[in-house]
Amino acid sequence: MVVPQGGTGGNCTKTGCEVDLNGACPSELKVTSTDGKENVACKSACEAFREPQYCCSGAYATPDKCTPSSYSKLFKSACPRAYSYAYDDSTSTFTCAGADYIITFCPSPNTSQKASQGQNESTPATTQINSTMVYEGALEDDSASASPPTCTGSGLIAGAVSIGTALLTSWLTL
Repeated sequence: MVVPQGGTGGNCTKTGCEVDLNGACPSELKVTSTDGKENVACKSACEAFREPQYCCSGAYATPDKCTPSSYSKLFKSACPRAYSYAYDDSTSTFTCAGADYIITFCPSPNTSQKASQGQNESTPATTQINSTMVYEGALEDDSASASPPTCTGSGLIAGAVSIGTALLTSWLTL
């Protein structure tokens, strides 16, 4: 989850995905653990099939030729503010000049929608990582540990994609 703090812009709002996509991942996109027993991630259709219609390349390299696939529509329904394919700009581009950002990997219910809208009664655990980073989220049972919990699979991928999108958008508006 990427949440702007301050800043200005026509669409200066949070973006990200609070859903674990592994459970709904189509079998042809699933990435499993080395023993094959656990779904650990969900590939994009582009990565899985390497076909121009899924990668928006070649003859499909323009917004009018590259349209959402059934796979991108599945992800878009689960994560409406996250990019689901290359030209998913109309619902997934957020422009916010002069903002600081709170970035949460694998957001739990107490750090996602309600917390970012100021509607959560409980305060999430906060850990200072360094002078510019603060970890805010649900800590493991050992709350005395200063290390943030690890997250894997689609939550981490969605977080990385959201951060990349936010940073690219910020860079393009400079």
